[in-house]
Amino acid sequence: MGHRLSRLPDTPRRIARGIAAGMFASCTPLFGLHFVIAALGARLLGGNILAALLGTFLGNPLTFPLIVETSVQLGSWMLGLGGGLHFPQVMAAFGYAWAELWTNLYALVAGEAPNWLRLRLFFNRVFLPYLLGGMVLGVVSGVGVYFASLPLIRAYQTRRHNRLRARFEASRAARPPRD
Repeated sequence: MGHRLSRLPDTPRRIARGIAAGMFASCTPLFGLHFVIAALGARLLGGNILAALLGTFLGNPLTFPLIVETSVQLGSWMLGLGGGLHFPQVMAAFGYAWAELWTNLYALVAGEAPNWLRLRLFFNRVFLPYLLGGMVLGVVSGVGVYFASLPLIRAYQTRRHNRLRARFEASRAARPPRD
């Protein structure tokens, strides 16, 4: 992934802004929409959209538990909810919420009375803290990723440009002169 990011045909600033947008998107609880959020964020920031899509992979199976735990804890603290849930509890809550949503949608179709209380509790205790904390964490980590990746991208592009120029000059010097 890093190799592909560094070879993108764009300026280092635009690539770094795209990566930052991808990092921001990775911190949100809007699973399945991370690519869309990253692309929109890159567009708003004037970043590279492909870099943003690749940047979402910063939220991967290794970093995901840390992102979720930090986001929920931070959001719970900001909302004054006390200690937030831990990663396994958050993932279980998402599973229960999806099941509850389908149960309620079925109840609506079947003409039964849906019970939205559990989904309301999920929204207030899990989703809202995750969203709020994830947005703050996403901004902070996105800025950090921007400033960390910018000099790396610049250095790689400069080195690559110099290497290609040297190769071109060498092939040009090796050609026989034209008459």
